[in-house]
Amino acid sequence: MQFRILILFLLASLYCEAQYSFSGFINPDEPQNTVYLSIVEDYRKMSGVYSEQIIAKTTADDTGFFEFKGNILDIEHRIYRIHVDKCSENQQDINHFNGHCSDSEELLFIAKNTDTLNLPFSFGNQIFCEIESSNPKANAFLKIDSLKNEMRFAYSEVRSEANRKLNNKKWFKTLQDFGEALNEPIAELAIYAYLSDRSSDLHNHYVEDLQNNPYYDHLKTRLEHTYPNAPYTIQYKNELAADRYMMASYVGNVPSSSNIYLYILLIFSLLLNTLLLYRYWKTKQSKTEDLKAKLSKQEQVVLEHLLQDKTNKDIAEALFLSVSTVKSHTNNIYKKLNVQSRDDAKSLFAR
Repeated sequence: MQFRILILFLLASLYCEAQYSFSGFINPDEPQNTVYLSIVEDYRKMSGVYSEQIIAKTTADDTGFFEFKGNILDIEHRIYRIHVDKCSENQQDINHFNGHCSDSEELLFIAKNTDTLNLPFSFGNQIFCEIESSNPKANAFLKIDSLKNEMRFAYSEVRSEANRKLNNKKWFKTLQDFGEALNEPIAELAIYAYLSDRSSDLHNHYVEDLQNNPYYDHLKTRLEHTYPNAPYTIQYKNELAADRYMMASYVGNVPSSSNIYLYILLIFSLLLNTLLLYRYWKTKQSKTEDLKAKLSKQEQVVLEHLLQDKTNKDIAEALFLSVSTVKSHTNNIYKKLNVQSRDDAKSLFAR
């Protein structure tokens, strides 16, 4: 009998949908207790807060505990951000629109749909300083931040032009080697974005390094192998081709025929990546259609109105239904989509 129960339990577990769980604590004494979860698909927008990246929000309880859970995330590794704002609610829309909130705590991490992640209080009740996760790659960005702190200390020891130039050369190579050793190319992109930033003192080293270092092609190969259709890979390939073309044109030491050849390659690369982006968009559309297929025709109609932020009363009047019937359809939609609120439902169909 026990053996049969065990077999039934194992069979049932095969049908259980994988779920993620991201939980942690924020300071319960702060007036703002709303916590946001975002997906970062543009590695140039890792730092800051962008409203188009937010996929879920929740409210911390009296102890500061919060949790995000569900099964809507990608099955592959992606970059996610959890952040909490200390600014007032009426300021958040402006701050998020500008991609910056001057009074915000945030944490970047790598995860997929099956991961568990916990953010406990660290020393002195500091938040977002430690990650406990089933995914060993989750804390890659914390490691990068730790190395950057060492770098800042090295720069501050002696504030001179000579010291700055020596440190630029040293830390450019140190950061590059550290990124490669992480063995996670999307985390490595955080370092690439930092080194290639045109506003950084390190950008001159990047321009010079790009001419003769095979590192950048190796990174492209790693991305193509691990994440062939991810937006990070498409973005990196486009940027790399554009930087090399502009560098060749600026330096002026490339024959005109080579410039034309590079221009043709650039156009071909842009066309190819446009195609890949289209395929990525079609895949997301297919997932959306699969979700809608779980609903009845009437529920699909109600869902369209929900996504337009219409109230139950507005929906009832538009569809000639009673408010109670609309509420019943709404509850059925939540159950079938495995969500808890309208915001959760909207995040599933966000474009």
